Amino acid sequence: MQDAQPNTIYLKDYQVPPYLIDHTELHFSLGEQATVVRTRLSLRKNPASKEGAVPLRLVGQELQLTSLTLDGIELTSADYELNDDYLQLAVPTAAFVVETCVTIKPQENTSLEGLYKSNTMFCTQCEAEGFRKITYYLDRPDVMSLFTTTVVADQAKYPVLLSNGNNVDNGVNDDGSHWSRWDDPFPKPSYLFALVAGDLAKVEDAFTTCSGREVCLRIFVEDKDIDKCEHAMASLINAMRWDEQTYGREYDLDIFNIVAVDDFNMGAMENKSLNIFNTSCVLAKPETTTDAGYQRVEGVVAHEYFHNWSGNRVTCRDWFQLSLKEGFTVYRDAQFSSAMGSETVKRVEDVSFLKTLQFSEDAGPMAHPIRPDSFIEISNFYTVTVYEKGAEVVRMIAHLLGEQAFRRGSDLYFDRHDGQAVTCEDFVLAMEEASGVDLQQFRNWYSQAGTPQLAVAGVYDSAARSYTLTVDQSCPQTPGQDEKKPFHIPLSMALLGSAGALPLNLAGDNDPTSPGEKVLNIAQASQQFVFENIDEEPVPSLLRGFSAPVKLSFNYSRDQLLFIIGNDSDGFCRWDAAQQLGVAVLNDMIAAHSQQRPMVVDPRLIDAYRQLLREPGLDKAMVALLITLPSEAYMAELSRPVDVHAIHAARTEARGQIASQLSELLWQTYNHNKTDQAYQPSTAQIAQRSLKNRALDYLMLLPGGVALEQCLSQYHSGTNMTDVLQSFVSIQNSEHSVEKAAAVQAFYRRWENEPLVINQWFTVQATSSAEDTLEQVVALLDHPAFDITNPNKVRALIGAFCGQNAVGFHRQDGAGYRFLADQITVLDGINPQIAARLLGPLTKWSKFGSGAQKLMKQELQRIKQSPNLSRDVFEVVSKSLAA
Repeated sequence: MQDAQPNTIYLKDYQVPPYLIDHTELHFSLGEQATVVRTRLSLRKNPASKEGAVPLRLVGQELQLTSLTLDGIELTSADYELNDDYLQLAVPTAAFVVETCVTIKPQENTSLEGLYKSNTMFCTQCEAEGFRKITYYLDRPDVMSLFTTTVVADQAKYPVLLSNGNNVDNGVNDDGSHWSRWDDPFPKPSYLFALVAGDLAKVEDAFTTCSGREVCLRIFVEDKDIDKCEHAMASLINAMRWDEQTYGREYDLDIFNIVAVDDFNMGAMENKSLNIFNTSCVLAKPETTTDAGYQRVEGVVAHEYFHNWSGNRVTCRDWFQLSLKEGFTVYRDAQFSSAMGSETVKRVEDVSFLKTLQFSEDAGPMAHPIRPDSFIEISNFYTVTVYEKGAEVVRMIAHLLGEQAFRRGSDLYFDRHDGQAVTCEDFVLAMEEASGVDLQQFRNWYSQAGTPQLAVAGVYDSAARSYTLTVDQSCPQTPGQDEKKPFHIPLSMALLGSAGALPLNLAGDNDPTSPGEKVLNIAQASQQFVFENIDEEPVPSLLRGFSAPVKLSFNYSRDQLLFIIGNDSDGFCRWDAAQQLGVAVLNDMIAAHSQQRPMVVDPRLIDAYRQLLREPGLDKAMVALLITLPSEAYMAELSRPVDVHAIHAARTEARGQIASQLSELLWQTYNHNKTDQAYQPSTAQIAQRSLKNRALDYLMLLPGGVALEQCLSQYHSGTNMTDVLQSFVSIQNSEHSVEKAAAVQAFYRRWENEPLVINQWFTVQATSSAEDTLEQVVALLDHPAFDITNPNKVRALIGAFCGQNAVGFHRQDGAGYRFLADQITVLDGINPQIAARLLGPLTKWSKFGSGAQKLMKQELQRIKQSPNLSRDVFEVVSKSLAA
């Protein structure tokens, strides 16, 4: 660890930078042994700074300084202070120029921050603080500069040279090298800098903007992947068109480049005009990519493009404001994905992800508001809270304001702050001013951690023909926040009667009559709402569309849940009712398991699934979701203490009984949805495949292996990866050991030259419920296709086993815990970001029984005692142990 007690950075301590950089000129000489970076910075005193004549401190890490000049005068070591973290020198208070020359070694940079090599390609990742590994700089988002970049490299090895902005000049040198100069006309912070050099193929297209400008679109990949770019290009064009139509945002340069990189810590990065993508988020073709993979490519391409305005043209003042750009952009990409496919399915998938992962984060030792108050290592706050909960906060604002007012607010925000680094408060103020809606109390969503809880009760008075809803809100304690102020929560609701949604006449409301749906503003600890002229006892439909990221409890009977499943017009509420019914049934079975009684599925759940499978006209993708039991991970989030083995046993038994009792209907569903049509990642085809494969997954649970032949046929003859992978998963989780072993070998032989497919091969094996899965995972660490320096492979094998295979990870002998601790210790010396992100399963120790708690804490302590622990891992481990 660089510091025995790493410093904590606090939002309250923010100060404007004492100096600004008007122009940054970079010159890279890329070499195989070392790279030389020459930097010329045109600086001046920041007029907004109240500090006087203070030294200039430029941060830098892992840099070898070879020369330094101030206004053309070369400085000696006596003229400046230099250590492992910064370069400091006295400077004039007016404008001045600082020039540095440093040597770096990208080929040794396994952290994948700054400039590094992925296979034979040079590339960069500078968010959040990677630029300081390239050169000495004011590496903070509120220092925005114009950039001119010259890249020099061997022409034979690196024929493609890219950076931000426009390519203004190129040339060839006598020594066999060539150079390319790039000028970015828009000021940007250093975290948006990008550089790529490699031997790359490209696909090219064009887009004509709403003002008539033609933009050249290019995707660069390794030559072997040139046939996997069509979907990403189509997604980019669709995103550009949608952003113009929905937000009025036009692209601002004449070129937009995307580069696919094998070694990447994140999904993708929105660097101005040069987006760098993890290969998993840009490459797609039917034979190697699942439907979910196609949808991910579409969503991530759109997300990074949308950042051009919500993140680049308007960026965040400091890293505490990260959700300003990420939450807003996740909301925008979710809107886009909904427009491209099924809005309801997209909403259900997003909420399922939020409830399983973000609610868990809110309840754990790393809980933080979407705008954190402090951090030790900013990389630890690229979280589902900042991204997904941040998006839900923006969604609530849009819900409260309405579509037109929200558009006026976004227009005001972009126009007012174009070219600036701003705060979450600036975003909320623009929304208030454009709409006239008071969002003062709503701001608690930005400053308070935890998942609010709504306890709702309903009473029907037949004599008064009224229905009264009582809503109580609370929020559990989170680290550093024992007391919580009430949130402003939009609760979308309806009352369902025998003929559908009832008219809503809310007593005391200025606009009391609603045709069937109303948004209740929950702003107090306890509130009552009385609906008049109700002629029958209704069933409340609550939190329609998941109008707020809260946990809502209502004492529904199972018959009421069945009524919602069969009658509600809101797709989310239908799915949520199915999940609540599934939770109740599984809890019964878990209790029976613990008491060693027979586990029996409530026949009402099976009847509900039967009706859904028979109901004509339903979205097939929604049916697939509706007949899916709550996941083991979600059940674990609802349990204290968590008994993963009882949960697994109950869910496995429930799935088997469902398959047995609905076998005939499941066979009909499977056969009816088989097709010989050529693969298309269309909404209709994706829905059809999802229902077909859900049916096959159930059928493979039938005793006697009656579905094995059909599953093997789909596995061997499937023409798309969606069908092949689903059948491979079903085989691996079956009892057919001979077929399992053969399928593993056949899959690898078929796809060994496709790294992204082999990553899925790792994951399927790592998430198998077999008793010896841990031993198989340990053996796979030595497989030639595994590389611990590659984040995708680490996530596919180690991350999948520890994060997605609860019964394997939580072995009673603690071997799963020891395995993860061992891997984190190794990874921390290679890539601290990835090591810290893998820690999640161990941080949840307090949710389990005393025996598991003891074993998990022992491993956390062992990690903490490791020598040279990174700040990334230290922060997560220390906060986890303090919980």
